[in-house]
Amino acid sequence: MREEYRKDCPVYLSGYLTYAGSVVGRTDRTVEAYYVDIRTFLRYLVAVKHSDVNLEETPFEKIPIKNVPFSYVKEFTLMDAYEYMNYLINERNNSNKTRARKTSSLRRFYDFLASYRSPEIYRLETNPLDKLELPRPEKTLPKYLELDQSKELLDDVKSENYLRDYCILTIFLNCGLRLSELAGLDIDDYSESARTLRVFGKGRKERIVYLNDACISALNAYLEVRPKSLVDPDAIFLSSYHDHRRLSNRRIQRIVEDQLEIAGLGNLGISPHKLRHTAATLMYEYGDVDPIVLKDVLGHVSVATTEIYTHLSNKDRKTAVESSPLADMKANGNAVKPSEKSEDDSENSPTDNYFSYNIARHEKSSSI
Repeated sequence: MREEYRKDCPVYLSGYLTYAGSVVGRTDRTVEAYYVDIRTFLRYLVAVKHSDVNLEETPFEKIPIKNVPFSYVKEFTLMDAYEYMNYLINERNNSNKTRARKTSSLRRFYDFLASYRSPEIYRLETNPLDKLELPRPEKTLPKYLELDQSKELLDDVKSENYLRDYCILTIFLNCGLRLSELAGLDIDDYSESARTLRVFGKGRKERIVYLNDACISALNAYLEVRPKSLVDPDAIFLSSYHDHRRLSNRRIQRIVEDQLEIAGLGNLGISPHKLRHTAATLMYEYGDVDPIVLKDVLGHVSVATTEIYTHLSNKDRKTAVESSPLADMKANGNAVKPSEKSEDDSENSPTDNYFSYNIARHEKSSSI
């Protein structure tokens, strides 16, 4: 985690983040995300709930959290949490997805404080947020490139580091790796004989990804011209600058963005993660891959996450309709001659007839 973040942590938060990173095995990026979410919460406590900070003098984003009293955290209740959620909506303009993430981070934090893992001086007897529900994020289908667009992207690669950048795009589009997974690849992770890549996913979970001919060809071509690095000798993808460092996540992201622009696809909102969506969708639609197998390829924990790609494809719905036992039925031509007026043009609709009938019944019963 960044040193500037750690220096601003109160002791009780620092202990939780250390536990999340060293014991649970969360990545630095995940730990930093926890910090940012809980920092927003602690700033809310001192500036909004307890009004210790004048927001006209100190902007919310500049409020330090180092000295936020643990008593503020300890006194926080479930009803206070609802007020905080309301604040995130009305004052921070957070979407359901963002609030769901922040709620999850907060619940994890309080789970830790209410467990034996927390130092006794900062331990809660009960977790006040145990019943706090996560906001339901809006369900949206991920963006992805169509097959012809994916081919355009690969065909139009133009770069001073052509073989490297072409290889990056090829692996994204064929293997569906996450950005961090691709950036973290080492030479030893690639086996040409076994045609595999060893990948470390979320939480450093290891999985094996099998490679097709396109990936093997692209990797071999790049590795022949890959520069040697004294700084990161094991990394597969290296910078072309003099020190030849491992490419960062951000640099790979820029490479993808540049190539999308060159291919005329820069206005589609596609990112490296959207290329992962593309790979998954193409595997499912054209490769007839079972969702359970696709789950293992992508490194998902649950098949429910993978099943979103089945909704991106019309294949199953089209097959379902075409397999109906009535699919071959044709009209026999026995049409009834229409009346002069269509139903839409008739003076009395079926509803009018219904009310006329009931009125007549009512009048008859009244006369009796």
